[in-house]
Amino acid sequence: MSQEKILQTIQKHKKFLISTHVNPDPDAICSELAMAIYLRSLHKQVFIVNEERVPSRLAFLSGADKIKGRQDVPALEYDVALVVDCGDIKRIGDVQNLLKADKPLINIDHHITNTDFGSCNLVRTEASSTAEVIYDLLIRAKCRLNKSLAEHLYAGIMTDTGSFRFENTTCRTHQIAGELMKYKFSPTDLYRRFYETIPLNDLKAFTKLISRFEMDFEGRVVCVELRKKDLSKFSEEFDLRDTIFKFLRSCKGVEVYVILTEIKPGLTRVNLRSSRSVNVAQLAHHFNGGGHRKASGCTIEKDMKAARRDFLNELKKVL
Repeated sequence: MSQEKILQTIQKHKKFLISTHVNPDPDAICSELAMAIYLRSLHKQVFIVNEERVPSRLAFLSGADKIKGRQDVPALEYDVALVVDCGDIKRIGDVQNLLKADKPLINIDHHITNTDFGSCNLVRTEASSTAEVIYDLLIRAKCRLNKSLAEHLYAGIMTDTGSFRFENTTCRTHQIAGELMKYKFSPTDLYRRFYETIPLNDLKAFTKLISRFEMDFEGRVVCVELRKKDLSKFSEEFDLRDTIFKFLRSCKGVEVYVILTEIKPGLTRVNLRSSRSVNVAQLAHHFNGGGHRKASGCTIEKDMKAARRDFLNELKKVL
């Protein structure tokens, strides 16, 4: 029913605003670009506006140069807003100020903490990624896939499943990946562009930083603190948090991985991963965040020390 309502809404309107959450990951960006390709194939007018411009590490994606930052778009006339890969409308940041209450709002997502904020909601929590949700929507629409569309959908699925290693990878996920690979793009090149193009200076800075992680709760939790001075040492081409998580996941016996990032005085970002039974989405939700059972995040309006204390106290209840 949600798919049909979305397709009917698309059919009836001409101008579309697409957006996603702040600090977008590849699934978010690729989902935006995939929907834009589909809408433009129907001769629709499409504007993609995010809180900020696409980070340079994702600029290689075809069409990424057409994504505007909020600072580039003071006002916008549109017929339908479409938000992808976002569990809460507040997560699109200042793009909220472009939205109009009298316009349809389509919400396409796969997060278990999604608040069904749209006038039409397509939220499939069993899906590996928002790209997978969009693939099924496009198949329902009898959309003719092409190489560019298939590549974006595959990239969204590949990155959100940890290259098909995470528990959100299902039989259906592999079936979809197989169908997309028929369009003759290079999965190897995609993987290389996402994960094997680290600038040398970033790699050197990372090797110094990663030794500073700390263990809590008798080795069941590992924490890394990122101060502003730490972040200044890395280029935009390097996804620091993702690399930290990939490195720490190999640590034996750890159940929860925590990265605390200093955003500004009195504001700390907390990114979470779980390797076992701990539902980090519930932990994030306690602090008005959200995400998946095994990958979530939140923002705590306190400095690093206080945010870490409050978060670990809450985590202690779960452990």
